[in-house]
Amino acid sequence: MVQRWKNRPEGSNWGEFGDDDQQGRMNYITAERRLAALKEVKTGQVFTLSHPLDRPGGMVLNPNRKPPVFHPVFRGKETYFNLESSKIDPRFNDVGSDEAIMLYMQYSTHWDSFAHKGTVFDADGDGVEEKVSYNGWRIVDDNDRGLHGALGARAVSVAEMAVTGVQGRAVMVDLRHHYGDARTAITHAMLEKVMRDDNVTVQKGDILCLHTGLGQLIRDANEGAGKLDESIKTSCSVLDGYDKPLLEWIADSGIAAIAADNLAVERSSTLGADPRLPHRGPALPLHEHCLVKLGIHLGELWYLTELAAWLRANNRSSFLLTAPPLCMPGAAGSPVTPVATV
Repeated sequence: MVQRWKNRPEGSNWGEFGDDDQQGRMNYITAERRLAALKEVKTGQVFTLSHPLDRPGGMVLNPNRKPPVFHPVFRGKETYFNLESSKIDPRFNDVGSDEAIMLYMQYSTHWDSFAHKGTVFDADGDGVEEKVSYNGWRIVDDNDRGLHGALGARAVSVAEMAVTGVQGRAVMVDLRHHYGDARTAITHAMLEKVMRDDNVTVQKGDILCLHTGLGQLIRDANEGAGKLDESIKTSCSVLDGYDKPLLEWIADSGIAAIAADNLAVERSSTLGADPRLPHRGPALPLHEHCLVKLGIHLGELWYLTELAAWLRANNRSSFLLTAPPLCMPGAAGSPVTPVATV
């Protein structure tokens, strides 16, 4: 193992899981914790927590990410979709279809890997800031794809998350029930009150799920006019990434990951700079805190409304969550189809 850093950012846990660690707080989800999570299953009922991959629809939420686009696959000169195989060989009577899809990995329900966000920091102590991500792994530009860069980019890709299985105990915090659909910046005090009122207990290694209601607004829009309104960009709760007690709680709680049904978990950078942004600092402070400093993966644009309603009706908040991303080396994020088993 090679330690790639001499200095580490204030408040980070770099090296806690080893100098070459690539999985962050997924290390907390041990075999013992997975066995314990199985005890959360009482009925065997499942909830699928993803949108169809063509949702949210359009590009209102993020103008940089486009919906999926289908492309043809060919067998010789024939388009391989609803293709009679007899056109290839007259002995065959079957019909086949195949396709290719141009997919923005973070357009719909997805996980952020540690490669998604980094920071500029003098990790090696030479007095010059370099681009680094979780645990000091280097981030490189497209024109700097040397051996070290390629290994560094892959070391913090979403594939490293996938191999953990991403299965464990999850807890639901139902922010929508308490704050409705108005844009509300959730501080630690507000989160703590909701958890206390709803008797939500977080354990080390849990995946924290935040129901804000934005996922349901996306569903409602697609089932209605089929187009998102601009107002959706400033609807529903978000975590306040500038609330220091909240960041401290995330660090101290031992949670392994955070997944929300909104965009970015915190206030999205697509809205422009937060008025509280210091002279120089991260556009997404919660992203830096979780992805870069602590090794906590972030899930965005999940669909949590039906599960949240069931849990409330049954006086529960915890469940078994299975949510591995695509095992795609080098990817900064991945679509995911999370399954909650209650």
